[in-house]
Amino acid sequence: MTRIYKKSYRVYYEDTDAGGVVYYANYLKFAERARTEMLREHGINQHDLAETDNLYFVVRKTELDIQKAAKLDDLLEIETKLLKKSGATMWLEQNITFEKIKICSIKVQLVAVNKNFKPCRLPEFCHNL
Repeated sequence: MTRIYKKSYRVYYEDTDAGGVVYYANYLKFAERARTEMLREHGINQHDLAETDNLYFVVRKTELDIQKAAKLDDLLEIETKLLKKSGATMWLEQNITFEKIKICSIKVQLVAVNKNFKPCRLPEFCHNL
């Protein structure tokens, strides 16, 4: 069974554009934060991973589908689910909802790389996500 990780974020003024809705790039920022928190739930600190193991996760590809705009002061819930993993790569799906209505879907391909940005096998802990 695939586990779904949930994290909530409030929309602040700084997240909105001139029209008063969440600026499109900020959905990617919310998703990044939620992925980081998913790793933290497993005791994985990305800074420590870089310092001790010379391992980084980089975004190779992303697909963003905004169905409805989020607005100032909305409390968003971001659900993160690992779809599959292979070699150096993980594919995740993230859905952002407001009041249980999906407003944005994001698909992300992450690649594990070393300090020279060469792909390397996913570490063992990734198999437990």
